[in-house]
Amino acid sequence: MKLPSSVTLCEVGLRDGLQNEKEQLPTQKKLELLGGLIDAGFRVIEVGSFMNPNAVPQMADTDEIYRLIGDVQGVELRALIPNLRGVQRAADCGCKKVKLNVSASRQHNLKNLNMTPEESVAGFASCVQAAESHGIEISGSISMPFASPWEGRIPQEEVDAIIQAYLKVGITEISLSDASGMAVPNQVFDMCAHVREVYPQISWWLHFHNTRGLAMANILAAMEAGMTQFDSSFGGLGGCPFVPGAAGNISTEDVLHMCEESGIDTGIDIVKVIALSRQLRQLLGHDTDSYILRAGRSRDLIQTSND
Repeated sequence: MKLPSSVTLCEVGLRDGLQNEKEQLPTQKKLELLGGLIDAGFRVIEVGSFMNPNAVPQMADTDEIYRLIGDVQGVELRALIPNLRGVQRAADCGCKKVKLNVSASRQHNLKNLNMTPEESVAGFASCVQAAESHGIEISGSISMPFASPWEGRIPQEEVDAIIQAYLKVGITEISLSDASGMAVPNQVFDMCAHVREVYPQISWWLHFHNTRGLAMANILAAMEAGMTQFDSSFGGLGGCPFVPGAAGNISTEDVLHMCEESGIDTGIDIVKVIALSRQLRQLLGHDTDSYILRAGRSRDLIQTSND
């Protein structure tokens, strides 16, 4: 297998994970978890989102978290934004990196926003200009680029049209986000190989939900195609409220374990992440979707047997 020697992981549990929880974690607990993730070695963390607090109350304290954590040397603390108002909130609280999102499902985008995906991205131009004026970096993401519950598989040319729309407004960092959990490895390999070849100027991220147990296989397929930047969620926390049967993101500790056993460097301490995931599970009061929390690391079993 043509696997990379190292990869970068973005921890998204504090945003994509906690936003789906019924109970809201206190701000101080979020800060403790964030500090633990930084200590574990993460250099990219999605802290929260600047969505309408009435719509996503779990993220209502994102501004406060940024004010309290301040700048952390060598760590990118990013947040999801919906619009120009999100850029202003980011500027006001000291957030230095934001991410926009559009759905590759035309039906979903039309139903929710009454716009095509390309029209949505074209409307992001003001966000890009505002972010630049405040010294804020900005990236984009494409939800359901592989398939959606409404259209099934998304044609590559439709994904390309969205990518080109992002490039037109000046965004050169894009995440392909399998929010529906419908992607399969050969499709992931083909799309990743295509976009790397056609759009070499773009920095790519991959975001896989483990809805049907294929997220790890999809990560490996993306690695085979040359991708090296991936989102993950500690404890496997998360979901997608508008997708039927959606499950959480691939568990961070599961990805770390696979990388550790495969000789792929991440720069992250898996033991510290496992401890944080266990702490998170206790805070939430329910189990989460993580193989490593259930079974432990392979090397721990070997060490125990040798003892």
